[in-house]
Amino acid sequence: MISMVNIVVIIILSYLIGSIPTSIIVCKIIKGIDIRNYGSGNAGGTNSFRVMGWKAGILVVAVDIFKGFAAAAWVSRLNISGVPTENGILVPILAGAAAVLGHCFTIFAHFKGGKGIATSTGVLLALFPIALLVSAAAFAAVLTSSGYVSLSSLTAAVAFPIAMITLYLLNMDNIGLVALVFSFIIAAFIFYTHRSNIKRLIAGKESRFERVRVFARKS
Repeated sequence: MISMVNIVVIIILSYLIGSIPTSIIVCKIIKGIDIRNYGSGNAGGTNSFRVMGWKAGILVVAVDIFKGFAAAAWVSRLNISGVPTENGILVPILAGAAAVLGHCFTIFAHFKGGKGIATSTGVLLALFPIALLVSAAAFAAVLTSSGYVSLSSLTAAVAFPIAMITLYLLNMDNIGLVALVFSFIIAAFIFYTHRSNIKRLIAGKESRFERVRVFARKS
């Protein structure tokens, strides 16, 4: 039996944790500016690298990953009602999804946050690490060949449900129908948050990081 009180509390707390505007806080501390007024204007990890450099960028991404992991792995286990909660995947998925929504639509910054990649990574790390490895490999391959973070993120988003379907068919990593549905929803959501990037990619106007194009330099 699932306590609805527990679920509501878990979702609210997960959303608030996800809502912590890491890049805005770090940029304010380090440079005394609002990151939303510089670079792409996005309060996420990629713009943090552009505006503040790689050290601050890594810090922002690491904290954003931790937000998703903490929600899915720990907050989802809270039990304030005393009613036993079934040990399934639904509650952790709801907690992780709430954290991602909080990151993208943070209540602390007029509901304008990042695009959800880092926080989603934390959720997948907690719940589906094998599928995450596949997505991460796809992300790295595209990033080091193209330099486009957005294209790499979209590729990883496509790779995730494919990996989940494969694991489901192989009966691995305890993948069920709920997890499969979630994989398609999170992939679609990533495409939604990257809709402006998709337009720029099609128009050939998307910015990229030339320094990470390892394969391109070798060729």
